[in-house]
Amino acid sequence: MPRKAKSKPLLGLDVGSSAVKLVEVRRAKQGLEASAADLRALSPDVVVDGAIVDNLALASSVAQMLKDSRVHNRSVATAVSGNSVIVKQISMPAMTEEELAETIEAEAAQHIPFERSDVHMDYQILDIKDSGAMDILLVAVKKDKVGNYTNALSMAGLSAVVMDHDPLALENCYEYNYEPAPDEIAALLNVGASVTNIVVTKGAVPLFTRDVSVGGNQYTDALQKEFHLSADAAEAVKLGRANGDGVDESRRLPVLQSVTKLIVLEVQKTFDFFRASTNGQRIARMYLSGGAAQTTGLKDTLQEEFGEVVDFLDPFRRIAYPDNGPLAEAIRRERPRLAVAVGLALRSFDDL
Repeated sequence: MPRKAKSKPLLGLDVGSSAVKLVEVRRAKQGLEASAADLRALSPDVVVDGAIVDNLALASSVAQMLKDSRVHNRSVATAVSGNSVIVKQISMPAMTEEELAETIEAEAAQHIPFERSDVHMDYQILDIKDSGAMDILLVAVKKDKVGNYTNALSMAGLSAVVMDHDPLALENCYEYNYEPAPDEIAALLNVGASVTNIVVTKGAVPLFTRDVSVGGNQYTDALQKEFHLSADAAEAVKLGRANGDGVDESRRLPVLQSVTKLIVLEVQKTFDFFRASTNGQRIARMYLSGGAAQTTGLKDTLQEEFGEVVDFLDPFRRIAYPDNGPLAEAIRRERPRLAVAVGLALRSFDDL
């Protein structure tokens, strides 16, 4: 997606239901380099169903993370997702940009199921056809959702300069790091704790986005219930870091697979809709990110079910960072979970 120039770098701050992630990226002689990256776990009652319900707890975690990371920048790009956000790709007849600005409100009213006074709206021209017709990306988010985030961040001393959408930030991370060919179609899956963001993109253009309410928490809950584990023990078992009081592979894998099937079903629904609306265009590759992306069996099952090549998305593929030290350790440890935060940090630049 196009990036608007900013007077100084923005912090990419990804607020999830299980953790808040921070990334700062700066220009270097050979491109871009990470100057900060960190992640702090949040208790389950801080962010619930995509809404910040404990502003003080979140602000405290963010403030401590900034202090520990020695970050002085207070300008932030953050993102929201869920039912309060509407993303539509629409087509408009040939017209000037001035005419588009005058007519987009009336067109948007047909696609936004909220009162216009209740939402912030923006749009971006994605493509102009030979005929002059335009493909437009239309985004609307409820004002109370934006206020929920900006209020919490202001308590941490931050100013939200950019409010993005999680799937579009994910696409931004992919676009910069992988430089896809214009006709290359890929699916991006960011498997978070409570939500999985799905993006189908052609080159640098997002064709379809969808958020589904299934993710890492479902794996953890299933393991807890099946084996009577604590949340921490179930998390370790989910990622294969411990056997959780005698939970061996033969008992663990079927439980994980039951949740993986739910994710596969939602991905299948998304792909079916995409193919039906694009005359059967084929998705050539899938990229996984997010805290639950490395759950045992997920990557292999997706590859078996859909036949596409499935890789883990590397958000630092073209972004340099030190070989050692706290920053290097944080990036190596949390790399799969930092994709959205990297995509947000890249909103600082318009010429990449």
